[in-house]
Order: sequence, then structure tokens, then C-alpha cells
Amino acid sequence: MAFLVSHIMGLNARNHLFLSRYNSKQGKAIADSKLLTKRFLRRHGFPHPELYGVFRNFSDVPRFDWGSLRRNFVIKPSEGYGGDGIVIVKRRLGSEAFLSVEQEEILLDDLKLHVLDILEGNYHKYEMPDTAFIEERVPRHPAFRHYAYRGTPDVRIIVFNQVPIMAMLRLPTPGSHGKANLHQGGLCLGVDLATGITTHGTIFDRPTLYVPVSGKKVSGLRIPQWDEMLEISLAVAREVGLGYMAADFVLHSKKGPMILELTARPGLGIQIANRAGLQKRLERVEGLEQAGKGKGIQISRALFAESFADRVLAKRGAKIIGVHELVKVKDAHGKKLEILAKVDTGAFRSSIDRKLAKSLGLLRKGNILWQNYYYSSLGRERRPVIELTYWLSGRRVKTAISVSDRSKFREKLLIGRKDLKTFLVRSE
Repeated sequence: MAFLVSHIMGLNARNHLFLSRYNSKQGKAIADSKLLTKRFLRRHGFPHPELYGVFRNFSDVPRFDWGSLRRNFVIKPSEGYGGDGIVIVKRRLGSEAFLSVEQEEILLDDLKLHVLDILEGNYHKYEMPDTAFIEERVPRHPAFRHYAYRGTPDVRIIVFNQVPIMAMLRLPTPGSHGKANLHQGGLCLGVDLATGITTHGTIFDRPTLYVPVSGKKVSGLRIPQWDEMLEISLAVAREVGLGYMAADFVLHSKKGPMILELTARPGLGIQIANRAGLQKRLERVEGLEQAGKGKGIQISRALFAESFADRVLAKRGAKIIGVHELVKVKDAHGKKLEILAKVDTGAFRSSIDRKLAKSLGLLRKGNILWQNYYYSSLGRERRPVIELTYWLSGRRVKTAISVSDRSKFREKLLIGRKDLKTFLVRSE
């Protein structure tokens, strides 16, 4: 694996360290029931597929107007698990027959029997009587035409402490029978949080480089309306009372992102597709003091971005730089100021002098990502972490940088190894 085993989170750590501590009982109850989730989404105005019908009792089945179903609908158990019990219908063939996404004919009587099976609890995660419902099926977005086999893909975004932590795109395959479900053989693609571009792929937790059938590379697919999905996921987490949760989205070609489900117990296979462990990411965000509303996405990009731009630049050849370099720093008004910087591979994060940052207008409230605390012989010191753009040897670097007192140093900017991925440092 390309990531450390110690960074991988297991079930015990997830349940005891995060789920029990950060998720309210009410929030978990809403996420555990697809119908309660729909009611919550409707009440708060979040976009979601339309609900066509609910079946709580056997008598609801004959009373339902089955003739109102024309095309593109899904039958689901309210408290099912792993995609079991879901029937996806593409269109109606006649008064008594439908066509599934697998191109198979389904009779109306078969659909009624399936609903009765759901009510009896055949698909309930604890084998208890359940509720069935019919909702709008969102057709496959054109962006996924060469990636998704017949069915509709969905996007999962995991949120913790109001920061997007990890994301994946789930795609239906021939093995998953048109469902974007990983337990049934769906394709899982890791997603870069900063750009919404896919990175790595797995099927049944085994790495794969190509999409089944089409042969497309799993990396490089840009998910449309990515920023909107991130914003909605944070808004939902705030309202539902879940500090640690996942929001699943489908993408409608005209209506945009729509929330399909919420989960208070996100699965852990997402780590393999992203080649990154949840444990380390959660620890970095836990207890983080955010500096105001709406900073979660900025923090996520600063901490977890894949740095595609850096990789492209690296292919053109690494830049050779010295220990001392003149860099151009962009101030709050977009102007560039040339200052002397020290390059220090022994430091992980870059830092800038507090007085300089203030003079450049970079300590305004909207530019502070979070606050860190530094302990020394002088006591506890609070250091803001801000967003900074600068140019080193002609290359643009956008980073999260710590603010500290560098008044005793000649160089008011220190560049750490986090920002040196495409540079070679020569000794002086």
C-alpha cells in the first residue's frame, strides 16, 4: 500500500472514538431510516429525489396507484443495508410490465410481491418488519456515460467537524447489476477533495486501473458541480446533528446534485480507493477551532488536496533552488511583493512573520483558516493558519501557512517541505 497501515481506521476506532462522541441520537435515527432522511431533507429544503409512494402495511400495496408510475423509479426498503432489496426501473413497457436497468422485463405482480417482501423484513438489516417506498430514479449524468454501466453513479462525501475528510465516486458495473453498490461489485473511485477529480479505483477492495467494459482510466474524471456538493454536505451535517457522517449524492443533468442518503456509520473501504487513512485525517481535524463560518472547504483543500498542479509541474522537471530565495507574495489586494525567504526541509509547514502578514492584509478574518497552539518555555501561544499564494522560482504555490513571530530573523518567510514537492534544494 502507498499509505501507512497506522493511518487506517478500523471499526472499533470509528465506533468508539467518533460515532459515539460526535453523533446525536436524533441524528443517527434520521440517518438510519431512508424515509426519516427524506422527511428531514424536505423540511430543510435540501435537494433530493421525489418521493412517489410509501408502503407501511400490506393493505397499502393494492391501494397504491401503480398506473401513475411511468418511468425512472426505484423501489427501496427504508432500513435496508448494502443495496439489498433495491429494484431499479428504467421505463414502463405496458400496463402490466416494466423494464429494469439490467434490460430485464419485470411484471407488475412481481413488483407488488417485492414490496410485500420488504414489509415482511426480508431486506431489513436486522430482519425486522420494514417500510417500503418508491422514489424518483435520477438518470445517469452525461459526464458518467463511459464510466457507469447502465445504472446511476453516486458520490459519497465524509464530513467531520464541519470539514470534508474524504470522498469517493461509486459506479455500477456488470458485476453489480447496474447498482452503484460496492458490496455487489460496484467500482469505487477515490476523489481529490480540492478538485473533484478521481484518483484511484477498486473493485471488492482490489486496486484497478481501468473501468470495466469501457476500459477508461479510473483517474482523471472531473465530477461536475463538485463545490456545490461539498457545500450541501456541510450544511446537512450542521442541521442533522451529526459531527461525523457521510452524504450520498446523485447528479441530475438539469436539477444538479441531489442527496440520496445520509449515513452515521460510513464504511471504511473508501480508504483503499483514496490510498489514504481516515484515522490520520480525523485526528488532524478533531478539535480544530475554525475561524468562522464556511471555512471547512478551505481547510479540507489545505490539508488533503492531491496537488495535481504540482505533479504536472514535476513532469516538466524539478526546479533547483537554494536555501535563500527571493519570492513574490500576493497580498490581500492581489498585488505581489518580493521578499526574502528561507527554505528549510527540516520544517514541515511554511510560516510567515506576523507583522508582515498583517501589513499585507492577510490576517483579515476571511483569510484565517484555523488556529493552532504552540507550546514553548514562554507558555502557550496561539498561531493562526492562513491561506497564502506565492511564487517560488517562477512557480505558483498556494498553501496553508502558519503565522508566527519572525522578528528576530532576517527572512520573514520560511518555506517548509510541504511546499517543496517539485523542487530540489541545493546546499549552500
